[in-house]
Amino acid sequence: MTDKKSPSGGAKQATTREDRLKAALKANMARRKAQARARSTSSAPKHGTGETPEEAGNED
Repeated sequence: MTDKKSPSGGAKQATTREDRLKAALKANMARRKAQARARSTSSAPKHGTGETPEEAGNED
């Protein structure tokens, strides 16, 4: 019967796991927001002709 873990140790582990999950979620959201900002600023055509990259490559 000495194999059983104390209930207080389990609560501490759950708290640290929860803290790690919160930190991972926060980092993930920050990374996704940064990617979305980068996509929105780079989605404008850089050629100045109004062509999308797909249209520009179809010159025959």
